[in-house]
Amino acid sequence: MVSIAPNEKHWHGAALTTAMTHIAIQEQLDGKVVEWMEKVSD
Repeated sequence: MVSIAPNEKHWHGAALTTAMTHIAIQEQLDGKVVEWMEKVSD
């Protein structure tokens, strides 16, 4: 299990030859659930 603190910037992903499974449990704060940041490149 991984726990990310509020306002901590992080990323995750997969590659063309590597799979990834992402299951997220998130809380709502002041009506906001998640802030999506910039996409990352290869």
